[in-house]
Amino acid sequence: MFRRVFVQISVGIAFGAASLAAHAADITGAGASFPYPIYAKWAAQYQKDTGHRINYQSIGSGGGQQQIIARTVDFGASDDPMKGEALDKNGLFQFPAIIGGTVPVINVAGIEPGKLKLSGEVLADIFMGKITKWDDKAIKAMNPDQNLPGASIIVVHRSDGSGTTFGWTNYLSKVSSSWKEKVGEGKAVKWPTGQGGKGNEGVAAYVRQLKNSIGYVEYAYAKQNNLAWTQLQNLDGKFVQPSQEAFAAAAANADWKSVPGMGVVLTNEPGAESWPVTSASFILVHKTQDKPESAIEVLKFFDWAFKNGDKMAQELDYVPMPDNVTAQITEGWKQEIKAADGAAIWK
Repeated sequence: MFRRVFVQISVGIAFGAASLAAHAADITGAGASFPYPIYAKWAAQYQKDTGHRINYQSIGSGGGQQQIIARTVDFGASDDPMKGEALDKNGLFQFPAIIGGTVPVINVAGIEPGKLKLSGEVLADIFMGKITKWDDKAIKAMNPDQNLPGASIIVVHRSDGSGTTFGWTNYLSKVSSSWKEKVGEGKAVKWPTGQGGKGNEGVAAYVRQLKNSIGYVEYAYAKQNNLAWTQLQNLDGKFVQPSQEAFAAAAANADWKSVPGMGVVLTNEPGAESWPVTSASFILVHKTQDKPESAIEVLKFFDWAFKNGDKMAQELDYVPMPDNVTAQITEGWKQEIKAADGAAIWK
């Protein structure tokens, strides 16, 4: 059901933008698949409320960064926050738009959503190919009540440059010294084992189709594709379920002013209720705008989303940005984003 709805939303937004390409209010964005479900929902409601169309393409964070640098879109989206020097080099302004969680998803007969427990170390060993069977003693020790098969584990990972992969590998690097040394972190890494799917959509599709598989996707994709997610052991040693509350707990102590471009990484945060693979998704726009009218429309959309989109975000288990953070963001728009003549475009 989800894939049918997903395609309808995607085609509907893209068609609207294509059919009225000359409409001044139409804007284009591309990048991360992690926030696609909420951006699609926001865009549909925004069009109803304002008549303005948003064409957002889910192509992965790497593609989003490349396209905004090349100025082929009005905004880029990335779950891997660009560092201060990269932002300065490319003349970009970055801000967080939404917070969510990445979850391990499995397709193992008889294992219901949220029933299997995994630690970060075990997860790293699975994705390194060290643990190859579902009935491995390390998995069984945490799950004595589960009937685990002796089947081989099929690992599924992202094939594209992905901010979701950055968050996932950043987390694994924090919980496994072996992973950090041999694989490391990034939007794309040399995977020790497994097969790749494009986007959260592709990983979800593979896990749904392949028995005894494991992958990682944004939580909304897991729920909407009826995939079984797992519990994870957090930094405080507690096994937690993914939820809006668990993502909010991980983000509760974030110091957004402490990092250039507000590029806070929220993996393996302390707190008994914190989900360990939480992340923000970021928007990228040029500081100097050669098409200020398009930039204004981008900012209007996200301003509308900050003011009107919280309930829609919560319905998909994302965490909206707190009011004090959106105030920082909009003040940054006023100070940093300007037309070619130096005039501020956001009042």
